[in-house]
Amino acid sequence: MGDDGAVENLRGHLLIAGPNLWDPNFRRTVLLVGHHDDEGAVGVVLNRASDVTVAEAAPPLVSLVPADDPLYLGGPVQPQAAVVMADFEDPSVADILALDTIGFLPSEAGPELEEGIRRARVFAGYAGWGPGQLEAEMEEESWIAEPARPDDVFADDPSRLWEDVLRRKGSAFDLLRLMPVDPSAN
Repeated sequence: MGDDGAVENLRGHLLIAGPNLWDPNFRRTVLLVGHHDDEGAVGVVLNRASDVTVAEAAPPLVSLVPADDPLYLGGPVQPQAAVVMADFEDPSVADILALDTIGFLPSEAGPELEEGIRRARVFAGYAGWGPGQLEAEMEEESWIAEPARPDDVFADDPSRLWEDVLRRKGSAFDLLRLMPVDPSAN
């Protein structure tokens, strides 16, 4: 919450899973928040590629991404639905604009819209929070917020994104960054 009691808008921020977040859906994830207000928030997990390609899972979307691109696991909400995050030449055509020119492709997008897409990623599902839920998780220190950069969304090696963003935050986050996945195995 902001000083005036209003929700601090995290749109365009990364949420980095903190040490208190043990939910297997989010352990060591990095999410991009696409929308956030007093009614809730939505975003996608950026760093969970599946073993399935877009061509196998969603053949109609291969016109947006290379056919061998992996399908990313965007979150536990509607995992059977395809969600496309794109970098638009004209950001006004995005359904939800998350960051600069990057946003969600409208579900009814036609071929004419594809011409204005610079790059895209396809996700199965998304992450969502109801009113006050994300704020409560932030107070519990489940998440660490960081302003997103366009290259975070389309990272060449998304499996390293959690570690890379923590490194960017500085040495105060080294202990978390270097912690083994299962600290009891240390």
